[in-house]
Amino acid sequence: MGRRSFFFKNYVTHLVLIVCAFAVAGGVFYYQMSNYALSSKQAELRTTVQSLAEQTKLMQGTDSDIIRQIYMLSIGRVAKEDMITVCVTDQDGIIQMAADPTGTVVEYSRQYVMPAAAIEQVRRTGSYAEVGQLGVLGDSSSYTVGTGVVDDSTGELSAMVFVNTQDATAAGTVRHSTQTLVLILLVTLAAALIISFILSQHMTRPLKVIAAAAKAFAAGNFEVRVPEDNHCYEIDELAVSFNNMARDLDQLEELTRGFISNVSHEFKTPMTTIGGFVDGMIDGTIPADQRDKYLHIIAEETRRLSRMVNRMLDAAKIQSGELILNPAPLDFSEMTTQILLSFEQKIEKKELAVECDVGERLLVMGDVDHLYRAVYNLVDNAVKFIEQGGRLCLRARKEGDFCVFSISNTGAGISAEDLPHIFDRFYKADRSRSMDKTGAGLGLYIVKNIINLHGGEISVRSDGGETEFELTLPLAPAQLPGSKQ
Repeated sequence: MGRRSFFFKNYVTHLVLIVCAFAVAGGVFYYQMSNYALSSKQAELRTTVQSLAEQTKLMQGTDSDIIRQIYMLSIGRVAKEDMITVCVTDQDGIIQMAADPTGTVVEYSRQYVMPAAAIEQVRRTGSYAEVGQLGVLGDSSSYTVGTGVVDDSTGELSAMVFVNTQDATAAGTVRHSTQTLVLILLVTLAAALIISFILSQHMTRPLKVIAAAAKAFAAGNFEVRVPEDNHCYEIDELAVSFNNMARDLDQLEELTRGFISNVSHEFKTPMTTIGGFVDGMIDGTIPADQRDKYLHIIAEETRRLSRMVNRMLDAAKIQSGELILNPAPLDFSEMTTQILLSFEQKIEKKELAVECDVGERLLVMGDVDHLYRAVYNLVDNAVKFIEQGGRLCLRARKEGDFCVFSISNTGAGISAEDLPHIFDRFYKADRSRSMDKTGAGLGLYIVKNIINLHGGEISVRSDGGETEFELTLPLAPAQLPGSKQ
């Protein structure tokens, strides 16, 4: 079976529920109406049959022909006035006399017997009631009520009286009421279906808008957005989530384009340099006595390419959750000091004022290679973006069960617009004027994830011409061998 739209399924569901509800309501009404008509008519007939039974009992107590004639006239009058048929039987159910709705009374000499089921019920319960039809499928309803006549002297059943009527009035009332109900239900059903159709369209319209936006988004239009005020909490929540996703993907697409452009440029520059120098050595353009100088440049460019590839691999591992840590106690103070010393030439070249307060032997629990890379990246950024003659400050201290490390530098700082995105993947602050012409926007993204994987946090502030990064790392447990707090 083919797939159906949400609108179709929603509308059909409403249709089924409405039809079922109306069918149940109609059935209950018909049942109650029929029972009311039946009980009312049977109550009326029971009163009549009880009265006739009393007269029959009096007639059986005498042998007077006059009384018998009066009795026959009485049941004839009752039959005519009430438009009923009266049958009087003996104790075995054999009809002795009967009166029809015209008032005619007939005495039977032949043995006509009432149905065995009626006789048996009167003998067992003392009364009988039966309805032929409910008055909807036919023009009238057949009602039969019977009762037994008990001889007071013997206490035995001496006769039975049955009355029957074809009541067209009751049948017509039930039929008319049912037809009126059906008409009302059909009109109401049609109105309900129209309203349901409109409501289903109104309900599914936001979903259609979101679906159309998703198609446009899949086609590459990352600027499309959907309304977030649909007067429905769930749909509004879906719209907000969709718009957030659209903004994130739009930003990611922009960052990815910038990343590809940066990486292409950064790969091309060292590769062109390496290729040019190698070609110069091969064709003799570069003299033999100058080869060592250019080989050092080639080695530096090769290491630069290697660092870029490693960062991209680390970012891919972080994204896929495959970055594996091998934590062990390490001296964070010593590691930070070694990293700072590796920047000695750059620091002297920029004539920086350096303040380093990292304490003594702060043991943290971490992966030495990854933490080295993270701290190295922070120091590298701080030295890279500091102005000539600026101030560089590194501090490390113990706070509770954590080591708190901060690194700050003076300079242009980071704009308030860029600050919330500084740790995003592929993001480069102020790309058009950035002093970083060699990065791909992965360094701080990797740093943040390495710190987070170690159970720490990293934050950044930039104001008053100073930028500071601060991170926390869990200290190594005191019971570990070599641990000295």
